[in-house]
Amino acid sequence: MNYSEMLRDSAQKSGGIVCMGADPVLEKIPLQEKSVEKKISDFFVKIIDAAISEGAAPAAIKPNYAFYAQYGWDGLRALHRVCEYTKKNKIPLILDAKRGDIGKTNEAYAKEVFEFWGADCVTLSPFLGSDSVLPFVKWCEEKGKGVYLLNRTSNPGAAEIQNLICNRKEFYSIISEKIVEWGKNAHGNAGAVVGATSIAEFEKIVSFFVKSGAKVPLLIPGVGAQGGSAAEVTAAMKKSGYELALARINSSSGINYAYEKEKTSDFAGAAVREIKKMNKEIGALW
Repeated sequence: MNYSEMLRDSAQKSGGIVCMGADPVLEKIPLQEKSVEKKISDFFVKIIDAAISEGAAPAAIKPNYAFYAQYGWDGLRALHRVCEYTKKNKIPLILDAKRGDIGKTNEAYAKEVFEFWGADCVTLSPFLGSDSVLPFVKWCEEKGKGVYLLNRTSNPGAAEIQNLICNRKEFYSIISEKIVEWGKNAHGNAGAVVGATSIAEFEKIVSFFVKSGAKVPLLIPGVGAQGGSAAEVTAAMKKSGYELALARINSSSGINYAYEKEKTSDFAGAAVREIKKMNKEIGALW
């Protein structure tokens, strides 16, 4: 099963397209374990278990590499356990590593991401061009792995560069065209990161992908704590005729630390309730 098929399958089984970002912040994890590794990994394992037991498993899990690496070896060992547990439960695993370097270096990064961490998909920076991107795309073509290229991101400063006009087009529009070009032999496994916080740009990019005829998986950050609306981006995708099963709407801290907003000690239950709330907001897929 290649990555795009995995997305469709998990959407069908879970009945949703919610992606849970798994981003540890030690100060916010209400567990008493002395080991950093155990504290982080137990936190996410308990959330995953609770979600599965209540029929609300996320349709993908996206650990952000930096949130683990900041805690050194303990953090990286915790990442390994979270990756293994995600795979054990047959949930698509997106490693949010945002790799972007020259070709030979990215060949090594690709091997790390897909062989060592066992990821199904990875986030990439496109800004070094084709020789940087194609080592990863080769894994899409030959091994069925997936990539998400940064297209129009959700952070406040995104417009400073991504909305610049180049050859009478916004820079993000040029990146959209490149994603289609680079992914033409990737069997629908080459995707785009398009944030929920700039809905006009989101609508334009999604419409372009649909009109291109390419099947481009979407990773949509910016919902929840960043202020984006799951309902709004879903409506935009439906309007354009985009295949919803290929999209993943991500929330990280909004799910991970929902217990703070609820003022409850039941952190796993609160996370599950947030996933269910997002699924309800997104609505029926079919």
